Amino acid sequence: MQITLTQPDDWHLHLRDGDMLSAVVGSTAAHFGRALIMPNLVPPVVTGDDARDYKARIEKALIDTGSNTAFKPLMTLYLTETTQADDVVKAAKEGIIVAVKLYPAGATTNSSSGVTNIDKVMPVLTAMAEHGVVLCVHGEVTDSDIDIFDREARFIETVLEPLRTALPELRIVMEHVTTKDGVDYVASAEKNLAATLTTHHLMINRNHLLVGGIRPHYYCLPIAKREEHRQALVLAACSGDARYFLGTDSAPHTRTTKESDCGCAGVFNAANTMVCLASVFEEANALDKLEAFASLNGPKWYGLEPNSATMTLKKTTTKTPIPERIPVADDWVVPFDPARDIYWQVL
Repeated sequence: MQITLTQPDDWHLHLRDGDMLSAVVGSTAAHFGRALIMPNLVPPVVTGDDARDYKARIEKALIDTGSNTAFKPLMTLYLTETTQADDVVKAAKEGIIVAVKLYPAGATTNSSSGVTNIDKVMPVLTAMAEHGVVLCVHGEVTDSDIDIFDREARFIETVLEPLRTALPELRIVMEHVTTKDGVDYVASAEKNLAATLTTHHLMINRNHLLVGGIRPHYYCLPIAKREEHRQALVLAACSGDARYFLGTDSAPHTRTTKESDCGCAGVFNAANTMVCLASVFEEANALDKLEAFASLNGPKWYGLEPNSATMTLKKTTTKTPIPERIPVADDWVVPFDPARDIYWQVL
């Protein structure tokens, strides 16, 4: 069995910078036509000039590493409480960026410069709504009294719903949705709301992270939830609903920083996402919906044409190995283990 689909895009990707950028960029460029690049570097990508410079570094890394230079990085800005609305609008109009990213301060890796109070960025968000600039949100509250497994649901209730009521024309993507609450909320929206779903959240639940010992390479933020939530994500991804599309949230860290007494959050799945997704969609009897999820819904949301190239995936009788670890300086990145046997390959 094999399927051919329009070349996919990744609408949520971390490439980092420096040595890590050079190490991992080829894994995405090998399979994806485009990717929406996250801006949470240190320091973060906060201005149009920052985004232009970061894009140039990505393009140089593609050349220097002999990767597929047809791959197109799509840039974002990191929303801070000092972000200037004029700069955001100008960067969007000039095609430097396609979205702005909202991180609640302290929500995830390199988010300390994020937003502490949504009211402080309302002038920027109002300008974005007026000019059609997409807002991508890390949808979790960070209040210390809120359980980590409840933070997505609470964000919807206390931040996202009031924001959408105040600015109904603001186009918002809930990134890496992890709960039934999240997919149901998106499904209930009549317009201007979409969601990305990650490869790993479609495949693992919190038991994979915690049962039999802590497995740091499954630790991510938002954290993996109960099996009932994973099943809700699979139903959404396989539904064909254009409001859901692929955003891998592939987030590389070195083995040392993952396997430590305070390990970093992030799963590196860029190298084997498409074979993993083929397995998930096959299991759900929805292989005919994979192209919409991975290749068509994202470009439609962002007002872009689908890629002209194609990708062919083939079912085999031989188990597909987990990609080899990727060297970074004197350490390495550990690729995602899907916690099940995969029998698909990209031709």
